[in-house]
Amino acid sequence: MRRSFLLLLFAAVLICALFSAVKCEEPRVPEEKLLVLTVATKETDGFTRFMRSAKYFNYSVKVLGRGEKWRGGDYMSAPGGGQKVRLLKAALEEMKDEEKIILFIDSYDVVFASGPKELLKKFQQAKHQVVFSSESLIWPDRHLEDKHPHFREGNRFLGSGGFIGYLPNIKDMVSAWTGKDNESDQLFFTKIYIDPEKRKSINITLDNKCRLFQNLHGALDEVVLKFEDGRVRARNVLYDTLPVIIHGNGPTKLQINYLGNYIPTMWTFETGCTVCQENLRPLAALKESEYPLVVIGIFIQQPTPFVTVFFERLLKLQYPKDRLKLFIYNQETHHEPHVSSFVHDHGKLYQDVKFIGPEENLDGAGSRNLGFDMCRKDKDCEYFFSLDIEVVLKNENTLKILIEQNLPVIAPMITRAGRLWSNFWGALSADGYYARSEDYVDIVQGHRVGIWNIPYVSSVYLMKASLLRSELSDFELFKSNNLDPDMAFCHNVRNKGIFMYVTNMHSFGRILSTENYQTAHLHNDLWQIFENPLDWQERYIHENYTRIIKDKLIENPCPDVYWFPIFTDVACQHLVEEMENFGQWSGGGNVDTRIQGGYENVPTIDIHMNQVNFDKEWHKFLLEYIAPITEKMFPGYYTKAQFDLAFVVRYKPDEQPSLRPHHDASTFTINIALNQVGLDFQGGGCRFLRYDCSIQAPRKGWALMHPGRLTHYHEGLPTTAGVRYIAVSFVDP
Repeated sequence: MRRSFLLLLFAAVLICALFSAVKCEEPRVPEEKLLVLTVATKETDGFTRFMRSAKYFNYSVKVLGRGEKWRGGDYMSAPGGGQKVRLLKAALEEMKDEEKIILFIDSYDVVFASGPKELLKKFQQAKHQVVFSSESLIWPDRHLEDKHPHFREGNRFLGSGGFIGYLPNIKDMVSAWTGKDNESDQLFFTKIYIDPEKRKSINITLDNKCRLFQNLHGALDEVVLKFEDGRVRARNVLYDTLPVIIHGNGPTKLQINYLGNYIPTMWTFETGCTVCQENLRPLAALKESEYPLVVIGIFIQQPTPFVTVFFERLLKLQYPKDRLKLFIYNQETHHEPHVSSFVHDHGKLYQDVKFIGPEENLDGAGSRNLGFDMCRKDKDCEYFFSLDIEVVLKNENTLKILIEQNLPVIAPMITRAGRLWSNFWGALSADGYYARSEDYVDIVQGHRVGIWNIPYVSSVYLMKASLLRSELSDFELFKSNNLDPDMAFCHNVRNKGIFMYVTNMHSFGRILSTENYQTAHLHNDLWQIFENPLDWQERYIHENYTRIIKDKLIENPCPDVYWFPIFTDVACQHLVEEMENFGQWSGGGNVDTRIQGGYENVPTIDIHMNQVNFDKEWHKFLLEYIAPITEKMFPGYYTKAQFDLAFVVRYKPDEQPSLRPHHDASTFTINIALNQVGLDFQGGGCRFLRYDCSIQAPRKGWALMHPGRLTHYHEGLPTTAGVRYIAVSFVDP
């Protein structure tokens, strides 16, 4: 009985305690009593972001100082911000509702992570009439450190970038302001806070565990993203809190930009990018004559492979050419013929072409400044599209896509094949150089798709011309004593509060490697199979090559003889021209000092691949493109594509028209026709004597593959007119 009585008594006490707690709970403040005040003398990209997050959570915002000139100083590096206090004081004087709660925050570097309901609840739980954001670092006067109250846990120092309180208390707090616009608001509020009497009378405390406000300066290691149920929050891991307001105060603008890519719902795992289709500038309904005028700046600053292909792609860009002006800067004498040929053949298609050559001795920074200025001074120019020569722009709609995004500076993401290199940086190191953001790899690999606010772009990007006539009117945007031109440009853009973006919502292309690019040959791109294998393949490997197994494109004209497409017309042309440019054709005699033993039993008039230093590249070609076919056609045989002899043969009626019957010194032989029967020569072909089987109409760019020894005794049929070229490889001798 006693035990039962005690249990009943405990339950009654517990019920009473719970009932009392409910009855004593402070009534919630209605959300309509909250007013957000912020100062924004101009509508920057940061302000737009702030207002988007405020709208998402239905905050009521009043903006102070619109259109007013900013006189508050650059208080990122020096004290300032007094203009904000003056504007706040004036705005509060007109307000009479004493139950009104005022949230006063910065806007250019602030985002809301949650709504008014949570904010007001946490404010009430603080049990003070005014709550300031807190910091772990004291600024601007370190001498005041000892005067700050101590907390058993949490930040000690006041942050003036955000505070919330009842109207009468805040009025009382700012009533003493008589300072100048460029004096320190931080110091003003700090002196009020460290004065015990004022702190008590106004009833001020700090949000010292970042439940309401998260200032990032001094706390970057404490803040991580928290993804939950289609929302993204910033979590303070030191205090295990979820702040309502995130502030990139001081030198943490890049970090708030990073967080702002996600918070509150900009990008989530459930929805992907939620804002990528907002505020677009559609072009589809426009007539071509109504398209925005774009100046395309093309910059050639070093020897670069596949320049001819670059200009071919430029011609294919899906944009009215009479709405384009070209600014072409070429620093390399080697590329003068490529540029001159393009301008001569196609320059008239464009509204205007300005060309700066090597003779003008203009450096990279100067050329880019000049290109920007061409757009800046042209009243009709709406965009500048910066395009470096090493960019492989595969997406013909790139320019349209970027314009339609309607952003100040936007780059299409391009990468280097097989690597994590790209044309953007996700973060910067303390000294302003590359650093990898937490999401960089996911963005580059396409695991996160969207439009990303980033601190650095290069190689290819679109910029609104209006910026060049306003915030970026300084001519020397690319000039710096200690930064390269691209870094200097991005530094200047960031300092003006202009956001730069990269989009990976489409596949745009890649960037070439210019390392080890030699210019000693006639067609130097032939040597790029190692450095730029994808571009080499697109230029030189037949378009049907990847389909030959699947679509059964391999023909079998004779027993164990296989015929398949391998080279493009360009590959054939370049290889022939390279050999003719080298010019040291063998005499066609048996004595041949180029080969081991010095004697050739069945000589041809030829040039060996190693004579033009092409043997390593040729071996790579055989290994990548011939070996897979060999292993399919001859099951059980695996090759490393080794060769002693690989050469280009020339047949002419008056020189060497044919080749007598012979076996090849190989396990298998590759014979590629490099020009066209009927057009370049008459006759020719190959006859396999044992099978009495001939291929008499060799197709340009197609390879014959056949065993070399024992079974496939063969001869070269006479060339009766013109000149015939073939590339021959004796594989696995």
